[in-house]
Amino acid sequence: MSTLCAACGNSMNTGDKFCRVCGAQTVAGPGTAAAVMNASPTVPAKTSGKAIVSLISGLFIFFFPLSIVAIIFGHISLSEIRRSAGRLTGDGLAIAGLVLGYAGVVGIPVILIIAAIAIPNLLRAKIAANESSAVASVRTINIAEINYSQSHRGSGYTCALSDLAGDRLINEALASGQKDGYAFEITACMPGAEGGANGSYHVTAWPRVTNQSGIRAFCSDESGLVRVDPGGSAENCVERGLVLQ
Repeated sequence: MSTLCAACGNSMNTGDKFCRVCGAQTVAGPGTAAAVMNASPTVPAKTSGKAIVSLISGLFIFFFPLSIVAIIFGHISLSEIRRSAGRLTGDGLAIAGLVLGYAGVVGIPVILIIAAIAIPNLLRAKIAANESSAVASVRTINIAEINYSQSHRGSGYTCALSDLAGDRLINEALASGQKDGYAFEITACMPGAEGGANGSYHVTAWPRVTNQSGIRAFCSDESGLVRVDPGGSAENCVERGLVLQ
């Protein structure tokens, strides 16, 4: 036999001590309605806080830990809502959080695969760009040395990048000795056979971080011929570097 809750009118089974909807403690009465014992006014249903947490966490779909949080709180909130007999709402929020959470978990392998493909390609492209810039800079220094020696016939070539920058033959970035992942240096300035002005020099360029900012080293001298060392050693480039093709 069923009765009605005197507080909210919900249908109750015989023997129920609490209303499944409003939670009022009841005692069966002689009529069709259940009398309310210490009944309080009907409390409006409220949204589950855990369901809200699940949805908010699920919105950060590309942040793996929060996807896990969305799944956990989504399941907990749905369970609590089912047991609340109407006192809690928000099952739609919890379901949305679960969907987003599972989507985030499933999407992680896809993101990792894309990253595994894209990152090496980006690194190779960056290395190629840095090496191309280094070769161009070496050639720029060669041209600057020629112009400098013509303007300073008494001293000839210079081993100071700052001297070339002072005559506005190279820019400040190259004059600093570091540009686009490469380090640059001018050495071995020596006077000619008859003494006097410097008649030779070596310019070298090597990657600041091998296999990351660059792979090969480059060098040149007063001949203007650019050489390369595949291993990234400036010393090897000067001693036995291959002619850059």
